[in-house]
Amino acid sequence: MKTTWTTPKDLEQSWFLVDASSYRLGRLASEIAVYLMGKHKPGYTPFIDTGDYIVVVNAEKIQFSGSKKDSKIYYRHSGYMGGLKETTLKVMNKDKPEEVIKLAVRRMLPKNKLGRQMLDKLKVYSGETHPHEAQQPKKIEL
Repeated sequence: MKTTWTTPKDLEQSWFLVDASSYRLGRLASEIAVYLMGKHKPGYTPFIDTGDYIVVVNAEKIQFSGSKKDSKIYYRHSGYMGGLKETTLKVMNKDKPEEVIKLAVRRMLPKNKLGRQMLDKLKVYSGETHPHEAQQPKKIEL
C-alpha cells in the first residue's frame, strides 16, 4: 500500500463565507482553524497549506459565554521596561472586533511559517459587507 501526499499543483482552494453573529468565539475559531488548515478535506497534508479562504462577516455581533467580557484580558508588550499593556475583551470587541476573532484563530493554528501563511487566508469584517464578492464565497454553517 502506498501513501499519497497532496502536492501544491493538486490544490484547489475554495472561498467560504461565515456569519459570526450566531456563534460563540471559541466554537467559531476552532471550526475556522480546521478550514484554514484543510483538515476538512480528504487530501489533508500537514506540511502543505491545503486549506481554504474564509471570509467572516458581522464580527462585532459575536457572542461570549459567562463573564468573559470583563474577565478575559489581552496582553501586549511595547518592548520597553514597564511596557506591558492590557485590554479587556469588552474594550477590544468595541474598538477592534476583527482582532478578537483573528487572535482566537491564530492561537489555534500551527506556530510556524505555515501557520502564518494559513492566517493570511482569513478575512474578517465587522459589518455585513465585504470586498470579496468576485470570488463568490459559499455560505457555510459551521
